[in-house]
Amino acid sequence: MIFTACPGGCHCASQHNEIDQVHCSTSQQQIARVSSRRTQFNASAWLRCLKNRCGWCCILGLMERPELMRRDPLGRRTLFVIAVGAACSGAMRPARADPAVIRVGYLRWLEMRQTISLLDKPAPDNGLAGARLAMSDNATTGRFMNQAFELVDMPVHADDTPAAAFGSLADSGVKLALSDLPAEWLLKLADQGRSEQIVLLNVAAPDDALRQEDCRNNVIHVVPSRAMLADGLAQYLVWKKWSRWVLVYGSHPDDVLLAAAYRRAAKRFGARIVQEREFKDTGGARQTDSGIVQTQQQMPVFTQGLPEYDVLVTADENDVFAGYLPFRTWDARPVAGSAGLRPVSWDPTSEAWGGTQLQDRFVRMAHRRMTPLDMQAWTACRMIGEAASRAASADPAKIMQVMENADFGVAAYKGQKLSLRNWDWQLRQPILLADGRAVVSISPQPGFLHQVTELDTLGFDRPETRCKLR
Repeated sequence: MIFTACPGGCHCASQHNEIDQVHCSTSQQQIARVSSRRTQFNASAWLRCLKNRCGWCCILGLMERPELMRRDPLGRRTLFVIAVGAACSGAMRPARADPAVIRVGYLRWLEMRQTISLLDKPAPDNGLAGARLAMSDNATTGRFMNQAFELVDMPVHADDTPAAAFGSLADSGVKLALSDLPAEWLLKLADQGRSEQIVLLNVAAPDDALRQEDCRNNVIHVVPSRAMLADGLAQYLVWKKWSRWVLVYGSHPDDVLLAAAYRRAAKRFGARIVQEREFKDTGGARQTDSGIVQTQQQMPVFTQGLPEYDVLVTADENDVFAGYLPFRTWDARPVAGSAGLRPVSWDPTSEAWGGTQLQDRFVRMAHRRMTPLDMQAWTACRMIGEAASRAASADPAKIMQVMENADFGVAAYKGQKLSLRNWDWQLRQPILLADGRAVVSISPQPGFLHQVTELDTLGFDRPETRCKLR
């Protein structure tokens, strides 16, 4: 049965009595015309329904089985002509222009550091998988803007040279490229790429010098700096009133730089480092059968004799010793920094602000969990996609002009819009504090205020910067 509903409902006959009389006569005339041409109706049943229901209800289902209609050759010919005409009109319609292609390179560092835990061993596509997911997201919007996105993977080995890496970048015609190369490589490529108007998006190097005296106008920093990570952790420790720190740092240059960031953060937010100790990397096999016994004996002795303190802060970017400290310190104290409670840009357990949706999509694509490097590469590619959509252009210069605008921002499942600082091109972003099982907190912490945005309480603010973009 087919019913056409009355606008006033099916029990509104009392409101439409006058209309019913007119509609009843009209309906009877329509019934007569239809029944004479195509089918047979039960007229008595029709009138009963018309009295019981509103006059606006046309009940066409109270029909007997219709007789087969007489075949009409003219009708078939008419339908054929209509179909041919529709096909011809579609063929004559102007074809849509080919989409504008936006090519994004990825300079990918293939040298992997050794890790203490097997769970921390990076996947072969670490970072690259995040970029691929973002390019897929960009393509969704790009279809409406007649834009297409292409990711060009450019692996770089330690025995390569920056000149060779730049040559592959220039030969491919790519003007926008992600980079997870070390800081010294990034600087050389940025200097060489300035004349070619190549823009690099740094997704891995946290060095503060890249945002300070060594800053470059053609380098966008998506990864948080060491200062931002240290400030994010320091705010939480001060909020917890754990203001007495013991700082333990490694002997590698990166560890020394991270320790300097923690000293700055402690001074900035009112914490006090009661003692510092250096852990020297003497080498040796970490996976030997006697390794657990050695660390169980070594770490308590290494942390013995410390003054009263609230938390042990570790600076170990090379993953040499910090992972051995939780539950092995001489005194029962929490561990933070490079182990225990860690400041990160992303964590596989993050699920707030739609994070679960992103995590699930990533797992379906990559068959593993999303790492901080994956998230930083995803954010960089989404920044390019968002800027291209706003610019309505595939021109890299116009894309960067939009990205560097003060009103530009990108959503990255962190609860607020991420934007660029125009004094050093560092991406503002919250810092997650995670323990490997859950996100414990997110900085900036409550009570740490700023006249522009609380995100500028993390890292070097405008009055502190030594950057002169060139």
